[in-house]
Amino acid sequence: MPFLGQDWRSPGWRWVKTEDGWKRCEPFSPALEDGNNQLNDISHAVIITGDDEKEVYSTEDCEFAAKKRKKDHFSNNTDSQCFYREKWIYVHKESTKERHGYCTLGEAFNRLDFSSAIQDIRRFNYVVKLLQLIAKSQLTSLSGAAQKNYFNILDKIVRKVIEDQYNPRLIKDLLQDLSSTLCILIRGVGKSVLVGNINIWICRLETILLWQQQLKNLQMNKQVNNGLTLMDLPLHMLNNILYRFSDGWDIITLGQVTPTLYMLSEDRQLWKKLCQYHFAEKQFCRHLIPSEKGHIDWKLMYFALQKYYPIKEQYGDTLHFCRHCSILFWKDTGHPCTASDPNTCLMPVSPQHFIDLFKF
Repeated sequence: MPFLGQDWRSPGWRWVKTEDGWKRCEPFSPALEDGNNQLNDISHAVIITGDDEKEVYSTEDCEFAAKKRKKDHFSNNTDSQCFYREKWIYVHKESTKERHGYCTLGEAFNRLDFSSAIQDIRRFNYVVKLLQLIAKSQLTSLSGAAQKNYFNILDKIVRKVIEDQYNPRLIKDLLQDLSSTLCILIRGVGKSVLVGNINIWICRLETILLWQQQLKNLQMNKQVNNGLTLMDLPLHMLNNILYRFSDGWDIITLGQVTPTLYMLSEDRQLWKKLCQYHFAEKQFCRHLIPSEKGHIDWKLMYFALQKYYPIKEQYGDTLHFCRHCSILFWKDTGHPCTASDPNTCLMPVSPQHFIDLFKF
């Protein structure tokens, strides 16, 4: 077949051989492809109007109508967040002769499928932290489509937290930062670049306030289980579990469950290890907080240092960036790497690094 395409640099159309000859296939959903193939199988289409009059359209008109129907289908399908089979995205920051356009934050939301990622407990905290960073600094840079994806994902996160009661503190912090940013932007309309109608943003702010109220009234369901529970474990195992926590607020929350866990959560050595994990020795030496007995209060030290220095981020699963191919992807999904040893090219991407990749 001769090379046919809209651009001489493009890979061309995809063609399928049939009994009537070669037919051009377009990368849309199978249902829409079937509808388009039916139009291509006949030379003319007959449409019956309301007055029982027949109007005959040429094949070109039918193809135009089919393309318009596909466009309307994608425009109206707001629930679908990803139209791509690949779960990776090529990150490019400038146009070249071979590739035009820029990789945007909204496109990354579609291709990396964050809507499905929040259903994975390993990726949940990563996605929430990413949305929180966007709410603080990148909200005005989102396009209209990216805004829709952002708030659709946020809606699914809130519903998941309300149904599963998983980590509500994390989403409360996200909604608090988002509402604060929106209040500032709405009050300063005209001074800041806010994509979209002001009434839409006011409705979104009202929705956020409603979510905050729902999370505030959230009641934890008591688990009824006649089997082995956490409190059936010996003290040394409970203490070992606490030493695996990397967030001070999680330790405090767990300590409120029973008096035994509260006693273990107040251990000075536990908070000392936590400070040493997150902060350098020079950092906490500048902010020593002695207790009444003359010892260092490591618990107060942790929360004091948290105000001055960032803590280490720890996630079950993160996005990875291939330095050889300039491709961003979830590690377990993989990508078509052309390097001889792909593992040497991988680099974990923190939420802040993800934001920096799309700054121009």
